[in-house]
Amino acid sequence: MAFYLPQYFPIPENDSWWGPGFTEWTNVAKARRLFPRHQQPVIPGELGFYDLRVSETRAAQSDLARQHGIEAFAYWHYWFGGGDRILERPFGEVLGSREPGISFCLAWANQSWTGAWHGANDRVLKEQRYPGPEDDRAHFDAVLPAFRDERYFRVDDRPVFYVFRPEELPDAAAFVDHWQTMARDAGLPGLYLVAEMSDLLGAGPRYTAADADGFDASVYMRLPADTSRLARAQMRLVRKLLGGPEIYRYSDSVVDQSPTGPRIHPCVYPNWDNTPRSGRQGLVLTRSSPEKFRRSVSAAVRTLQSKPPEQRLLWVKSWNEWAEGNHLEPDLVHRREWLEALRVGLSDD
Repeated sequence: MAFYLPQYFPIPENDSWWGPGFTEWTNVAKARRLFPRHQQPVIPGELGFYDLRVSETRAAQSDLARQHGIEAFAYWHYWFGGGDRILERPFGEVLGSREPGISFCLAWANQSWTGAWHGANDRVLKEQRYPGPEDDRAHFDAVLPAFRDERYFRVDDRPVFYVFRPEELPDAAAFVDHWQTMARDAGLPGLYLVAEMSDLLGAGPRYTAADADGFDASVYMRLPADTSRLARAQMRLVRKLLGGPEIYRYSDSVVDQSPTGPRIHPCVYPNWDNTPRSGRQGLVLTRSSPEKFRRSVSAAVRTLQSKPPEQRLLWVKSWNEWAEGNHLEPDLVHRREWLEALRVGLSDD
């Protein structure tokens, strides 16, 4: 499962906030080196600076993904409450046109949009709200056509629905109960609800109550960063000298150190550098490589072997988060090597 960002076409909100024609490509193209040997800008390869309103682009993405072992895209989905949505057009066209053929699920990015990525930390652009049960019903009804689509990714015949910030739900257990009830009332056998366990640098997950709240599974999300005491000391020294972003080395041993359990799924990262968005307030993983990513994938696959076949879900962060320096799509330097590393890692013994 690869997370998929839809912010590659202009929308009125971004025109208003950041200027006419703004998309994630704006940040990608303006990125610059902030320290010696910093690899920026990172330019897309064979797919180019695409527009997700173009069906041929979506078809090419699907073909590349399926050729290299990706079974489904997890499309980021935005519902801010009261029917307020954003960036819904690409997935709406995927649903309406019934193309491309790759499977998919929805990942609810239930978080307020702020200007933090652009140096305006105190600017709230869109606030995430939770108006109550009636809004839950409207939200469920809006995504029900997707749940019914034959391409929708299922576990034990239940559509997978991912929640990005379960800890921000007013009552996570009530959310689970309500959505499972609505799914059954709609004739579905229920949902396979997945909660994110966000643990950015290994200090501890923000949310650990998935089992207690009734989620079917959780995904452990941690950057593959060497955060040893020595590495942190070196990072602080470098920031003091250069005034730049946080800098850590990519570590392919993080998967082996991650929590495991019958209901915990792993997530692997090919790379990370969000300075195109956050500038000197960003975080960079240096010395990432397709070979290190392959080893991370192989290690994650081993953690899944004891699970029932339908629940062996490996999540990849991300397919196309270019302004996070976090992508599988071909770039000009590595071309298809990230994808090839995934394909080989999935088949390692």
